[in-house]
Amino acid sequence: MAMVICGYGATGVTAVNAQATVGKVFGWAPSGETITVHGTTGAHRHTTANAKGRYDIGSLPMGIYTVALEKDGKVVDTRSNVRLTVGRGAEVDFACPQDQCAAPVGTQ
Repeated sequence: MAMVICGYGATGVTAVNAQATVGKVFGWAPSGETITVHGTTGAHRHTTANAKGRYDIGSLPMGIYTVALEKDGKVVDTRSNVRLTVGRGAEVDFACPQDQCAAPVGTQ
């Protein structure tokens, strides 16, 4: 019985450590635009800002990233040297028209 408990406990610790080695980039961007991250570790991910202008790119390995805002397939703004460290995400905000990232009600 003791061996089963010890084995289960070790597995639980491994899962916690594995989760602590990833982070996320999140923030505001114009609604519907694409945000892409490129890391020095080779990680590459993208997402689209939602109707409220929020985005979140998770499961990124710790490292240094360049975060780009794309419009119509072209990079229009970037943030370099965005560092992800254990237990922390990085907020990267991009300018929105008239500082309003959310689309006006009734336009979506």
